[in-house]
Amino acid sequence: MSKAETIRTGKLGKKELRLVKMNGRFFGLADGVRCTEGDNADDVWLQLHDDAGKSDPTYFGFDGARSRFLKFFPNGFHSDGYASQERNYKLAAKAKLDETVPLNKAVDRKGYGEAVLAVFRATNMLSPFEKTRLQDVLRGPRADDFVQAAARFTLDGSKPNLLAMELALKPHDNAKWTVVTYLPYLWRPETHMFLKPEAAKDFATRVGHRFASDYEARLHLPVYESLLDLANRATQELVDLKPRDGIDIQSFIWVVGDYQEGREAVYV
Repeated sequence: MSKAETIRTGKLGKKELRLVKMNGRFFGLADGVRCTEGDNADDVWLQLHDDAGKSDPTYFGFDGARSRFLKFFPNGFHSDGYASQERNYKLAAKAKLDETVPLNKAVDRKGYGEAVLAVFRATNMLSPFEKTRLQDVLRGPRADDFVQAAARFTLDGSKPNLLAMELALKPHDNAKWTVVTYLPYLWRPETHMFLKPEAAKDFATRVGHRFASDYEARLHLPVYESLLDLANRATQELVDLKPRDGIDIQSFIWVVGDYQEGREAVYV
């Protein structure tokens, strides 16, 4: 029998996760207890997160998330109440962005700073502090650098363009996930996702997804890729509710974590 080799470690909440290879197979351990095994390292690692997440006291899985969402919006994503509370204002911001800062032009043209600032101000998705700092960015010498990098990231999701956004924002202490994901999310909601860290981490913990442990405040591309995986997983789990895009999935995440009991009777 060969010696067990640890090939990956991580955390999910307070749990220590470990992926071990032995005799050509992979084993997933949570706090030293074997939870899962298989022939593919990535599959075992993902299953380990699912299994370990179920022991978290806040876990309720996608079934629980769905039930909570439907308490507030019994008709799901296609109800008037959901549209008025969560979707319409985001679509309005998207329409404003598409009209004033077309994606195909933003990748290389200059002078869009004020128009982009107006789009950021069109929703309450960023904090007042973030918006104030954005004013300095978008009225400053790095405005074109930020907008062009955001447009290019929307098209290719690449590390260099994420880094370019960070370089433009960092002098103003505004290199935040909320800021760098906002424009791609509005330009291309079918492929991108807005990251509100606390809401996304809470949701990931409740459904047992690895984003809960993958998250870092620094603008590290694997964090965003993990977020997209969480969004894709949610889309698959909610297929019968017919989510249309990332706007619906991000709204679902927000409603599940932020809405308080007692609002159920208001929205239909």
